[in-house]
Amino acid sequence: MPTFRARRTATSLGTAALAAMLLLTACSSGSSGGSADAADGKVTLTVDLFGTFGFKETGLYDEYSKTHPNVTIKQSDTQDEGQYWQALQTKLAGGGGLADIQGLEVGRVASVMQKQADKFVDLKTVGAGAVNDGLVPWKAAAVKSADGKVLAAGTDIGPEAICYRTDLFKAAGLPTDRTELAAKWSSWEGYLALGKEYVAKAQPGNVWTDSAAGMFTAEVGQQKVRYADESGKPVYDSNPAVKSAWADSAKLVADGLSAKLPQWTPEWNKAFTTGKFATLSCPAWMIGYIKGQAGDAFAGKWDIAAGPGKTGNWGGSYLAIPKTSKHQKEAAELISWLTAKEQQVKLFTKQGSFPSSTAAQGEIKALQDPYFNNAPIGQIFSESAGAMPAQVLGTEDGVIGKAFTDALGEVERTGTAPDAAWQHAMDNIKKASGN
Repeated sequence: MPTFRARRTATSLGTAALAAMLLLTACSSGSSGGSADAADGKVTLTVDLFGTFGFKETGLYDEYSKTHPNVTIKQSDTQDEGQYWQALQTKLAGGGGLADIQGLEVGRVASVMQKQADKFVDLKTVGAGAVNDGLVPWKAAAVKSADGKVLAAGTDIGPEAICYRTDLFKAAGLPTDRTELAAKWSSWEGYLALGKEYVAKAQPGNVWTDSAAGMFTAEVGQQKVRYADESGKPVYDSNPAVKSAWADSAKLVADGLSAKLPQWTPEWNKAFTTGKFATLSCPAWMIGYIKGQAGDAFAGKWDIAAGPGKTGNWGGSYLAIPKTSKHQKEAAELISWLTAKEQQVKLFTKQGSFPSSTAAQGEIKALQDPYFNNAPIGQIFSESAGAMPAQVLGTEDGVIGKAFTDALGEVERTGTAPDAAWQHAMDNIKKASGN
């Protein structure tokens, strides 16, 4: 989530003749799809994503290819969503280099819907208008325009919990029972208090959690209104909930509970195996990331408990088709299949991506995860999702969230006073968004 303003229009072409030529080219790659441009009927679909969606890792592409032998799927991905978003903005502005399918993070969809809707295919025109039927209502509503266009297909949502290392808790003399822990950290105040108890007993160099940014993002993710109100008015600088999350995160640093690790960096990834932190604010999709970074050697050493407030949403994604795609119908068929109930169940079972499909949610409530000490992940994340507010999504949510977490990084790693870092966040938000 970069701290810069997304460009709203494509680069000027300079001449009417060139503009007309490009218009004809764009029309030729419209909703008719691209199977006709492959003489042998074979189609290669490109998919560009961020993080770990799990489609490749859980074998869904291979499964799809068995029933669609004419389709080859090539995925590219960028681990850091901020870097991915910046690259996507460059491609959308220039009109080239886009994949047939692009991932969109939930914090970006309001910006896409209001500023870049003309860059993406209305799924109703390619036979996928019902792709979001059966999703939790707010997930579907976020990508449906006022005039009825459906511009993306919903994948997962991010109900929250806390993941923790049972072996490190035992070594520090703390309880490991997930029910007892959920009661102790039923509030963020309780979470911080238990963290102070932990660091007083833990081995030197081992602290409570990875970063202030992680805690801040989880805490603001519990709010219906975060950075903009229902009218679209920015409230990031006055919302008491945001200020409370900031104060709690600053206290985390002041009390020596943060490992001061920027998320998604090599140092952060390495810490999953070094024992540098004992807890992690943990949306459902994080459990697949933990497995990938910690590996089989740490199976049984991680567990999951309900987090403070027992709710919240962090992340969740969509799949959209740029209008530049030459294979729009084939891409629509693929995203319809990838986001169907059956595949959402498989993704949660194997990867931890919590379904946005209500039918899929009904099928996974009893699921346990052996890697996490047979934690009842279906129950924990279903209860979190059930209490989750329908969040108001602002056009600059990604920019604002990144500015706050960057500023907390200053507090952690350069010793900047929290008040000064807050002002830096305000300044950066205004520069990036104009709000």
